Amino acid sequence: MAEVVLYHHIQGLTEGIRSFADELRRAGHIVHTPDLFDGRVFETLEEGMTYARGVGFGALAERGVAAAEPIGHDAVFAGFSFGVAIAQQLAQTRVGARGALLMYSCLPVSEFGAAWPADVPVQIHGKEDDPYFAEDREAAEALAASSDQAELWLYPGEEHLFADSSLAAYDPEAAALLMERVLAFLGEDRATEG
Repeated sequence: MAEVVLYHHIQGLTEGIRSFADELRRAGHIVHTPDLFDGRVFETLEEGMTYARGVGFGALAERGVAAAEPIGHDAVFAGFSFGVAIAQQLAQTRVGARGALLMYSCLPVSEFGAAWPADVPVQIHGKEDDPYFAEDREAAEALAASSDQAELWLYPGEEHLFADSSLAAYDPEAAALLMERVLAFLGEDRATEG
């Protein structure tokens, strides 16, 4: 059993994200889903971006980090797109982190330190032709090449939020494969201590 802190994407804590978390729970994991948008869910990426800009990306990142404070340090930090920045920051900087799951995005490791921590496994998932992931693909490939603890999984297609079953971008086949890989990752000795 792993303890997972799962950060939502720019459209908010959608039913699809809740469903993803529930599937992890059914597999026996403890999953926390901080709602950084206070219940707001947006129909489009653009609406979500407008909201995030209004609140401030820095303020939202601070909310995300604060949400993880009461949770043990030995968690797996996961994020979808917008939520990746927070998950990646915590995985790279929090002593005791058990792993990172970065869906649809990846920042350069230099954003949060000189190198990826040697003892923190990471999976990165994205669509090969996703124009949003294209901006991050170089960072994802660099991270995957820099650590034997890193895996980069690419899926055919261009949909961005493809594992969110509540959105039009949902790709059931790719989402099922992503879930299979995530569950395998969480099953590899990611149990929390205590």
